[in-house]
Amino acid sequence: MKTILRALVLTGVFASVPLVAAAQNDIAERYGDDAKRLIAAATGDSAAFARLTLLTDAFGARFSGSESLERAIDWILAEMRSDSLENVRGEPVMVPRWVRGNESLRLLTPRPRPMPMLGLGGSVATPPEGITADVLVVGSFDELRDRSRDARGKIVLFDVPFTSYGQTVGYRTNGAIEAAKAGAVASLIRSVTPYSQQTPHTGVMRYDSSVTHIPHAAITEDAMLLRRMQERGEHIRVTLTMSARTLPDAPSRNVVAELRGRELPDEVVVLGGHIDSWDVGTGAMDDAGGSVAAWEAVRLMKVLGLRPRRTVRVVLWTNEENGLRGANAYRDMHRAELDRHVLAIESDAGVFRPTGFGFTGSDSAFAIVQAIGALLAPIGADTIVPGGGGADIGPIMALGVPGMGLRVDGSRYFWYHHTDSDTIDKLDPAEVARCVAAMAVMAFIVADLPERLPRAQPSGGN
Repeated sequence: MKTILRALVLTGVFASVPLVAAAQNDIAERYGDDAKRLIAAATGDSAAFARLTLLTDAFGARFSGSESLERAIDWILAEMRSDSLENVRGEPVMVPRWVRGNESLRLLTPRPRPMPMLGLGGSVATPPEGITADVLVVGSFDELRDRSRDARGKIVLFDVPFTSYGQTVGYRTNGAIEAAKAGAVASLIRSVTPYSQQTPHTGVMRYDSSVTHIPHAAITEDAMLLRRMQERGEHIRVTLTMSARTLPDAPSRNVVAELRGRELPDEVVVLGGHIDSWDVGTGAMDDAGGSVAAWEAVRLMKVLGLRPRRTVRVVLWTNEENGLRGANAYRDMHRAELDRHVLAIESDAGVFRPTGFGFTGSDSAFAIVQAIGALLAPIGADTIVPGGGGADIGPIMALGVPGMGLRVDGSRYFWYHHTDSDTIDKLDPAEVARCVAAMAVMAFIVADLPERLPRAQPSGGN
C-alpha cells in the first residue's frame, strides 16, 4: 500500500485509473474489517441519538453568549472525560452577544392580524412604541432601486422566492442596507426557505456604516399575502416592535478532545461541528447533530480499541452562527501546527441520510479518499465528490489544510433551518447513526494510513 500511495502522490488522480483501482483494493484489504466494525458499532444501537436527545432537551437553544450554551459546554466536557477521551479541554473564545428581547409584528390594515416574525441576528431595536408605517413589497434589490421614491418612510418587504440558500440569503444579510439606502424605516424579508408553515426563520444580517441602521426581521408565507394585497391596491400598514440589543462580548469555548495517535501523535485529523445554535428551537440538526456525530465517531474508535497512527481530534466550535469566532480562534491558536493537520472534516448540513463527502484538496488525495469512501457503500455513503468543507474549517482550509464536508439528503434541511422547528423529532435515529459511521470510517482510516494525505501546492493565505 505504501508504494501505491506514493505513486498517487507523484502522478495525481487523473494519471492512472488502474492505480486508483489498485488503491481501492489495497485500502479495502487493509481496512475493510475495521470499517465493518465501526459501521456495525455505530448502527447497532441508538447511543448517538440518545445523547443528542439529552443534549437538546436539557439545554435547549445554545446561542452565543448565553448561559445555556456555557452549561451545555460544561456538560459535554464532563461527558467526554467520562468517555475516557484524551486531552479534553475548553479553548477560550470571546463571542458576540446579541439578545432578541420582545418582538412582534401586527397587520393593521386592510385587516387586523398578528403575524409570526423573528428579528434577524444583529438587528437594532425599534423605538419602545414600535414603528407603525405603510409597507412596500418588492421582489428584488433591482425593483427596490426602481421604486426608491416609493420606499421613503415605509417598511420595505422583500418577498423573494427561495431558489437556493446561496442565492436567496443575500436578502437576509443585505436587506437592511438596501432598504435604508432607499429611505425605509425598517425592512422585512420572506424567510429563506422553500417551505414554511407560519414558522419564521432567523439568521445573521449586517449593516453598512454609511447608511442608517434600521430594524430587520423575517416573516413567513405572509409575505405572499402582503404582496397579493398590494397587487389589489389595498393599503398595507403594520406595527413592528423589537427590543433587540447588542451587549459586550462574552467568554465561551471551543470544545476539544482527542484520541492520541499511536505513532505520529503530532499529526492530526480534525472532525467536528458547531455547538452553538440560534436562540430558537433546540438546534438539533443545526448543529448539535453534527457535533454529536463527530464526538460519537471518536468515542467508538476508543471503545473498539482502534487507535490510529495519527491523532484524531474532535472539535465542537462555538459561535458559528453569528460570527465564526470559534473557527478563527482555532486557526490562530493552532496556526503553528497546521502543517501537521492532515485533514479537517465538518458536519453542518443536518444529520439526515448520509450520501458521502465533498472533498477539497489535491487530486492524489482525492483518489485516496474515494478509495476510503468505497467502504461506506453498505450504508449508502460512498459518493465522494470534488469540493467540500464547511464554515468552521474554512479558516484552516485557507491555510492549506485539506477539507471535507459530510453530504446528506438535504431535501428537508431548509424547512427547519434557524427556526423553532429545529428539534429532535425532525431527525431519525438510524440516519444519525449512519452519519456517525461515515465520519468514523473516514476519520479513522485517513488517520491510520501509512502515509499522510498529500496536499495541493500552496496558493497563499493569511
